Amino acid sequence: LPRPPPSAGGSGPVVPCGRRAYAPPAERKRFYQNVSISQGEGGFEINLDHRKLKTPQAKLFTVPSEALAIAVATEWDSQKDTIKFYTMHLTTLCNTALDNPTQRNKTQLIRAAVKFLETDTVCYRVEEPPALAELQKNEWDPVVAWAEKRYNVTIGSSTSILGPNIPASTKETFVSHLASYNMWALQGIEFVITQLKSLILSMSLIDRHITVEKAVLLSRLEEEYQIRRWGNVEWAHDYDLCELRARTAAGTLFVHLCSESSTVKHKLLQD
Repeated sequence: LPRPPPSAGGSGPVVPCGRRAYAPPAERKRFYQNVSISQGEGGFEINLDHRKLKTPQAKLFTVPSEALAIAVATEWDSQKDTIKFYTMHLTTLCNTALDNPTQRNKTQLIRAAVKFLETDTVCYRVEEPPALAELQKNEWDPVVAWAEKRYNVTIGSSTSILGPNIPASTKETFVSHLASYNMWALQGIEFVITQLKSLILSMSLIDRHITVEKAVLLSRLEEEYQIRRWGNVEWAHDYDLCELRARTAAGTLFVHLCSESSTVKHKLLQD
């Protein structure tokens, strides 16, 4: 999964073990005044004053589109006295795409995403209490029906702890569809899936069938049901909801910006 971003010099600690490739501090005092972007041989770069941004593995931070560069630069420019790395989701996703700390290829990324179908949130249903079962049917069935029609597949749902029996043809259809995305976009898709715990909701969101707010609500349906029944825990639930929306929105934006072939003509940071 994406890791927090490094300092501009890429001097964050590197841990050469397993899948946790690096874990820089969550916050750091802001050390730069101005943020700008420039175009280099490999793409668009981020400049903090006169220093070029680096990844945790000390690679030059270079992104494939101007629009994505502007979005990342905006994250850095929006930091106040303290840099809060955990709020910079686009930067984190770019670091992951550039460093590829898990060393996976495109096929492995696609297979990992499709594997989520076996435990997809919207495919697991309850029988009790009846009110929650009805809520799941009313809210989740339309999204499943849309996905089945959109991709010409069979998905279904189940109340069994083993989950639904997803046909192999359905999985292969999603494999073929995801193969149309580039490596950068696939990193973003996997990030969205891990937030929503659902491939179906993620593709519905990325295909603009539902909004971020709707996708997050559907992914938290049982929790929202319990909140309505038993009440909200002061500040905690609201914080979790806002964080999940922010991560989901960032991942979705990342996918679209990495799939966009056009460039932005005007540097918005200058406005």
